[in-house]
This record gives sequence, C-alpha cells and structure tokens, in this order.
Amino acid sequence: MRINQQSRTRYVNFATSASALWTGNFRELTASITRMATLATQGNITLTQVEDEIQRLQQHWQQTTPADALIPAEIDEFDRYQLEKVIEVCRKSRTLSEAGRYLFAVSRAQKQRANDADRLKKYLAKFDLSWEQIKDSGHHII
Repeated sequence: MRINQQSRTRYVNFATSASALWTGNFRELTASITRMATLATQGNITLTQVEDEIQRLQQHWQQTTPADALIPAEIDEFDRYQLEKVIEVCRKSRTLSEAGRYLFAVSRAQKQRANDADRLKKYLAKFDLSWEQIKDSGHHII
C-alpha cells in the first residue's frame, strides 16, 4: 500500500487538526486508513480518496456529535470535555438520580447524605442546562 506525499500530508494535517474529533479514538483512525486502503486502486491511496474520506468523517462526526447545540460556545476545553461526558451519562440514564449516582460514585461514599440528583442538577445549572433539556434533545447531543 502506498500513499503519495501530498495525500499523506493532507490526511495527517486533517487528522491532527482541532476539527478531527476522533470519537472512536484509534479504532476510528485505523478504520479510516483501512477504508482508504481497501478502496485504493493498484495499491495507491490518492488525494481524491483522502478528500472523500475526510468528507465522510466530517459528516459522520456532525451527525453523531453535535454537542454544540447544548454546550455554550464560551467554555474552557477542560469544562467542555467534562460536560460532554456528563451529557452522555445523562442520556443513557433513566433518571437524574441514576445519572448522579454514576457520576458521583466515589465522592458520594464520603458524604453523610448523598444527594446526587441535586449535585448533578446544580452542575448542569452552571452551564444553563437542565435534565429536561438533555433528555428532550435525545441523541442529538453527543
């Protein structure tokens, strides 16, 4: 399998850019490269194939990760990653209490009264979010 310098540079620049989300980590990266190699004619990955793969990845990420719909634009990267995980857990949980128990599993053991639902509600409120907003938005969050 071969990839010319121009194609490799384009793919590496995209893959290491901030717009490359890599939600599936190395598995997704490996699948992307495998896909291009599989579609390569005569063992050569072309710039056209690289551009097609980049477009496919961007469309996939746009469909599966529109977190921007709920996450404020002015937010530190540290908070963004944490909030994305919290939203993901909330979406998978049946109740606010269930999500809170999962998210605060370690720290709740140190409290005399564990009110995880209230803690989670206050955390979400810091970002002007509510349990209802997250549940109503369904899979369109992350």
